[in-house]
Amino acid sequence: MTTQEMLTAAEVAYHSLMTGTMAKVFVDQNGERVEYNTASAPRLAQYINDLRRQLGTVTAGPMQFFF
Repeated sequence: MTTQEMLTAAEVAYHSLMTGTMAKVFVDQNGERVEYNTASAPRLAQYINDLRRQLGTVTAGPMQFFF
C-alpha cells in the first residue's frame, strides 16, 4: 500500500469516525478486537498529518498578521 493510499484510507476512517458511521468495534480473523471511539480521533488526525508530511502536502494554517 502506498503512502497516498494509506492517507486516503485514514481520511475516510476519520470522516466515518467523526460522523458516527464507523463501526465502533472490529474483530479480525484472529479474534483480536480493535475498538475505536471519539478519543481515537486526535491520534488518527495526527497520523493523517504525519502521512501528509511524508507526501509533502501539509498546508500551512491560516495566515496570521502581527502588528
